[in-house]
Amino acid sequence: MKNGKSGSKEASAGEDPSGLIDARIEELGDWRGETLARIRALIKQTVPDVVEECKWRGVPVWYHGGMICTGETYKNAVKMTFAKGASLADPSGLFNSSLEGSTRRAIDFQEADKIDEKALKALIRAAAALNTSKAS
Repeated sequence: MKNGKSGSKEASAGEDPSGLIDARIEELGDWRGETLARIRALIKQTVPDVVEECKWRGVPVWYHGGMICTGETYKNAVKMTFAKGASLADPSGLFNSSLEGSTRRAIDFQEADKIDEKALKALIRAAAALNTSKAS
């Protein structure tokens, strides 16, 4: 693992992706880390056999029969990008970013935002089910 600017960690052979995500959350040390930790916990509650990876300089990625979503952190937001979000029903209107694309959809969480856990779990469940149905 290279030392350098924040977020420059890339998973390599032998490194534990879950440990890298733990380190990323701790490294943030503010509301973004708390939000990312909460999102991660909700994903794991919803899809207990989810597979975690770190890609693209330390971005957490969750898989179940394909990519479910990523958890990117920026100065003013935590962005949860659903790989096939455009194919998911979003009755609660959680998607608020990347709306113009034909495949992905994202949710940008700001510092003061409260996570609608029930609606978010429904989206996560739907994304995992979509991956599983396409894999069969």
